[in-house]
Amino acid sequence: MKILVTGNLGYVGSELGKTLRKAYPQATLIGYDSGFFARQITNLVSSPDIFMDQQVYGDVRNFPEKLLEGVDTVVQLAAISNDPIGNKFEKVTMDVNHKSVIDIARLAKKQGVKNMVFASSCSVYGFAEDTARIESSDLNPLTAYAKSKVESEKDLTLLADDIFKVTCLRFATACGMSDRLRLDLVLNDFVAGAISSGEITILSDGSPWRPLINVRDMGRAIMWAHERDPKQGGNFLTVNAGSNEWNYQVSELAYAVKDSLPSVKVSINKDAAPDKRSYKVSFDLFKSLAPDFQPQYDLKKTIKDLIDGLNAISFNDKNFRQSRLIRLFVVNEFLEKGIVDETLKILK
Repeated sequence: MKILVTGNLGYVGSELGKTLRKAYPQATLIGYDSGFFARQITNLVSSPDIFMDQQVYGDVRNFPEKLLEGVDTVVQLAAISNDPIGNKFEKVTMDVNHKSVIDIARLAKKQGVKNMVFASSCSVYGFAEDTARIESSDLNPLTAYAKSKVESEKDLTLLADDIFKVTCLRFATACGMSDRLRLDLVLNDFVAGAISSGEITILSDGSPWRPLINVRDMGRAIMWAHERDPKQGGNFLTVNAGSNEWNYQVSELAYAVKDSLPSVKVSINKDAAPDKRSYKVSFDLFKSLAPDFQPQYDLKKTIKDLIDGLNAISFNDKNFRQSRLIRLFVVNEFLEKGIVDETLKILK
């Protein structure tokens, strides 16, 4: 068995490699990544990349078809996965997150790949506070990132058939410790602020709803999508990936961190304009289709793992929002140093 993962050197991919290796010890695992965030390792023991059999560096906008020979499943993680970057580079976001996804899917089908697993997002629901969104609910993407996911899902529908199974996992907001940690995610940001400055600053009024999922549970969902029988949802399936218990308001997340670190001060901007990104999500379909692959991490354990992980690397950076653990900071640094051009292609 051969599995290829695009974007394997990122926040999710670094944990996915370990998950896949443990589940499929005899499989050939191939990683394909631009390497933008390869140096941002937050594990002092070993590199997360040791679990891959082959690592190829490259831009998904110029994907080598030959790499797909003999591959059984392609996992599409590679993306500009941050709203601030997407807002600054909207066309690039659509090229990377949509056009390249469909291009690789077409090449994969041509090469006889059986399965495509696409990392989509619950952010496609945008603003929806009335009821928990289900897969057939109206979509209201508010950012370039969310729009790119909607367009990819639409076009992937056209490629799926009896010989090419496609699963789109609409993931809840990622959180938790990773060997390549990101701190531009809401819960991770709160824990980092609590540890470095003793304060959690909520820029909104704290009322927006967010569904969350631990990054390691994302790997379990991807495993299920790889193994999924087409009788479970058909040749093409879009499913919300997460758990109903993980629908939280932003303020609840902050106070959950405070429960673990009681001396921390929580500051809420009660005068802030309403955050347009607010939605609750139903994960009933995922629970019915994948009962053996349900999330195993709860909020308390996820916070503890983040605290332990950050303490293990002696994290104390009060200015972490201007550090390399923030995606936009890395991209801006690459631009300033002439490593990439304005389309975020590496200069050679």
